[in-house]
Amino acid sequence: MEKRAHLPNVGKALRMEKRHLQVLLDALRGAGYTVIGPRVRDGAIVYEEVRSLADLPIGWTDEQEKGHYRLKGRGDEAFFAFTTGPNSWKQFLHPPILSLSRARRTENGLQWELPNDPPPRYAFLGVRACDLHAIFVLDRVFTGGQYVEGYYEARRKATFLIAVQCTVAGGTCFCASMGTGPKAPPGADLVFTELADIFVVEIGTDQGAALMAQVPCQPASEVDLASVEGRLEETARSMRRQLDITGLPDLLKRNLEHPRWDEVAQRCLTCGNCTMVCPTCFCFTVEDKTDLAGTEAERVRYWDSCFTTAFTYTAGRAIRQSAKARYRQWLTHKLATWWDQFGMSGCVGCGRCITWCPVGIDLTEEVWAIRQTDRAQREGS
Repeated sequence: MEKRAHLPNVGKALRMEKRHLQVLLDALRGAGYTVIGPRVRDGAIVYEEVRSLADLPIGWTDEQEKGHYRLKGRGDEAFFAFTTGPNSWKQFLHPPILSLSRARRTENGLQWELPNDPPPRYAFLGVRACDLHAIFVLDRVFTGGQYVEGYYEARRKATFLIAVQCTVAGGTCFCASMGTGPKAPPGADLVFTELADIFVVEIGTDQGAALMAQVPCQPASEVDLASVEGRLEETARSMRRQLDITGLPDLLKRNLEHPRWDEVAQRCLTCGNCTMVCPTCFCFTVEDKTDLAGTEAERVRYWDSCFTTAFTYTAGRAIRQSAKARYRQWLTHKLATWWDQFGMSGCVGCGRCITWCPVGIDLTEEVWAIRQTDRAQREGS
């Protein structure tokens, strides 16, 4: 009979047979969580409810490049041998559509109703290091200032986080140069690393320790831990893209009229794909709508994008009317003025904006081009 690791503590590392991940899923569901994890749907790996191991994309990996995404079979039984898909955990913490209030006309006048349902209790299974950083970025945006966004805060507090460290590098990710991966930062309840036959599980919180006390496991060996570090180092080395972040905010701020902005604008469709797939873009709009009878009204919050002309519509006109202005706003906010606003970068190096851009615009290439001419001008002056 398999020996259990009794009373696991925060900071302890355990080894767990892959089949026992089902025990963990059952324990989470028994605790009232809806488990959200990776599944194959419509030719991509997306995040949806997961009930059993059969729901996971076992044996699948992804092939990603500029404007290109394909799933491929690996011919093995790897559970998490892929990187990121078209959606992120943002959709569960900061929903794309959220009803804020309703009003109904009655005999006694208008009756206002505010949402009072308890927040959903999610357990996120498979949070990559870059996406874990992205959640921390959203934490800073929505709860780190003077004004706290209550809907986000309630959902976030009710969420259990299971990170999975990357043991394969994606074609478009560049987290290693951003300092956001492939090793997961502190903050998750549990951190998984997949090896050939087992998961090495690092316990990050008391909640994580309580959960793992219900799962058959053993203490991880020194060999296990060395294997984890070796896999992470290999993943970082095999990453084909990088972004030099040295002095990046100042670089972009002093090159607001760089000719590269005009060049990229000739390709950019201003479709907003990059903002929709980005795990940290948080912009939204609020609309009021009524039924045809005029008896009900609802205030709804929707995701919005700085790539739409309506986003900056002020005093009868859009402020940023050109594709150049809108792309420049997105990139400089993400990599420069986000620091002024929140004290951190708005980019975590996940590469989604590169993969899902229909014309293959690569922000690492755009920054490199600006840096090259900026360096030449400064050296020549």
